[in-house]
Amino acid sequence: MTDSQTTPEPITSPFGARSTAMDVVAGHDLSGQTAVVTGAASGIGVETARALLSAGARVLLAVRDMAKGEAVAQELRASTGNDAAHVVELDLSSLASVRTAAARILDLAPQLDLLIDNAGVMVTPFSRTADGFEMQFGTNHLGHFLLTELLMPALLAAAPARVVALSSSGHRRSDVLLDDLNYDSRPYDKWEAYGNSKTANALFAVGLTQKYGAQGVTANSVNPGGIMTGLQKHLPIEEQRAMGWMDEQGNLNPVFKTVEQGAATSVWAAVGTELEGVGGLYLEDVQEALPVNPSRPYVGYLPYLRDSQKAQRLWDESEKLVGLKSSL
Repeated sequence: MTDSQTTPEPITSPFGARSTAMDVVAGHDLSGQTAVVTGAASGIGVETARALLSAGARVLLAVRDMAKGEAVAQELRASTGNDAAHVVELDLSSLASVRTAAARILDLAPQLDLLIDNAGVMVTPFSRTADGFEMQFGTNHLGHFLLTELLMPALLAAAPARVVALSSSGHRRSDVLLDDLNYDSRPYDKWEAYGNSKTANALFAVGLTQKYGAQGVTANSVNPGGIMTGLQKHLPIEEQRAMGWMDEQGNLNPVFKTVEQGAATSVWAAVGTELEGVGGLYLEDVQEALPVNPSRPYVGYLPYLRDSQKAQRLWDESEKLVGLKSSL
C-alpha cells in the first residue's frame, strides 16, 4: 500500500465549494495562536490571513514586497480589529532569503501553531532561482520545504501544530520528476513543470506527516480551486480562452471561485476540528478529495499524489538540494 493514510470514509465538513474562508473560521477562537502565511500580500493569501486574524490569531505575513505587505497588514488590522498582523520579508526563490526570514520568524514566534505555505508561481517562462533551481520547483516546493524545516522547532514547540501546503489540480499535469527535478536534461514545458511542483507540494505534506506526525505536527495539501489572481500573469488571455477558462467576452467559467471562496479550504486545513491529528491528505472544496473520476472533471487527485515511498524519496532529495543534508 503506497497511500500515506487510508480512512474508511473520506473526511468531510459541513462546507462546500462556495463556502468562504470567513464561513469556515466562524466560531473558532484562535486567541493565543500564531500563524505564518506566505504570499499574504495578494490573492487568497490575504483572505487566509484575514480569516485567521478575525478569529483572534497573531499572523505573520511572509511577503516578497514589503511595501505591499505593510499596506495589506494595515488594511487587515483595520478590517478585523486585530492589530496582531506583522510583516516579514521572504523571497522563496532565494534560499538565503528563506534562511533570513526563518530566523526572523523564530525570533518573533518561538512557538508556531500554523504554517500556511501559500505562495507560488505558475507557468513561468524557463528561468532559474538564485540558487540555480528551475523557478517553479525552486519557488513552490524547495523554498517552502526549507522554510518549513527551519521553522520545525517552533512548530514542535507548539504541537499539536499544522502545516498547510498549497497544491493544485495542476498536479495532474505531471507526477514529480525525481530523475530531473530541475530540468537539467529534459526540454522545458511550463505546464509539466508546474505539475511537477504542485505534485511535490502534496508529497511534501505526506512526507512531513510521516516524519513529524507522531510528534504532533501534521500537514495536508490543498487545491484551492480556480481563482483569478496574479498567478495567471504569465498566461496569455488567448491561452486562457483556449483552455475554457473564459469566453470571448471575458466571462469566467462558472467553476471559478472568488478569492474568499478560494481561501476556504486552506482555512479548514488550518482550523477544522475534523482534521485534528490527521495529515497526508489532499483537500479541495473544503472536503477530503476523492480520486479522479471522469464524471467530475475539475476535481479529484491522481494516485501518485499520496505515494508514501515517493514522498520519502522527494524529501531526501530536497534535503540535499537545500543543503540540509550532504549530497555525498
